Amino acid sequence: MTELQLIELIRKLARNPGIGDDCAIFTPRPNEDLLFTTDQMIEDVHFLRSHLPAAIGERALARSLSDIAAMGGTPRFCLVALATPKGHEKWIDGFYRGLLRLACRTRTTLAGGDLSHSEKIYCDVMVCGSVARGKALRRSGARPGDRIYVSGRLGKSWDRPIRPRLDFGRKLLGRATSCMDLSDGLSLDLHRLCLESKVAAQLDHIPIARGSTLDRALHGGEHYELLFTLPPRKRPPRGSYRIGSIAKGTPGAIRFQDRVVVPRGYDHFSNA
Repeated sequence: MTELQLIELIRKLARNPGIGDDCAIFTPRPNEDLLFTTDQMIEDVHFLRSHLPAAIGERALARSLSDIAAMGGTPRFCLVALATPKGHEKWIDGFYRGLLRLACRTRTTLAGGDLSHSEKIYCDVMVCGSVARGKALRRSGARPGDRIYVSGRLGKSWDRPIRPRLDFGRKLLGRATSCMDLSDGLSLDLHRLCLESKVAAQLDHIPIARGSTLDRALHGGEHYELLFTLPPRKRPPRGSYRIGSIAKGTPGAIRFQDRVVVPRGYDHFSNA
């Protein structure tokens, strides 16, 4: 069973069709929606113990902030759960210093969390953000004729620092018909967006980062750019790259230069 199939199973069990976007949405007040997201970082899955703890801390928060950006939100606070082997106090100090540097730059308050011990290092960062009520960007609004864009070149090294596209995401509010962040690969994430929107996609051009390859740009993960769609008459924010168009057809189907693209980005379960 793939990750996508597991998510669909959970969505049916919970009887909640809203499961599937980058964040859960909660409406506490008439004029505001709260966005909640969580991301795990697991040793030997997402990072190695030899990596700098500050870089791991920054990345742990950045991954969740990228989800907030994909919904057009503004981060408010985060909760951090961290488990490490005993005797790792110096490592923990470095981890939080890196995380808090990014929290300061993005005005995200560290509100609390949990500490525990384990044989391997594990962390889970939950972020709460907000957006004007009913304005959150979703994966389900793309329509035939919309143009498909990404917020930057694809295929960069997986271990580079992540720069959450928070300002960029807010510029898409009221303009984009759909949006999500690119974490598992363009082909797989675009397939997911098209499934949610019940449309197909035609790709024409992939902006490849210097030193990368078309295969990595199309199927590699850890891009953390935004993938979004706009109606033909809407202009994208500066720095965007148009990569294709939304089309009628089998939901989730993708073609690139008139060839069928099999979605084969990173899936935690089918890649296991």
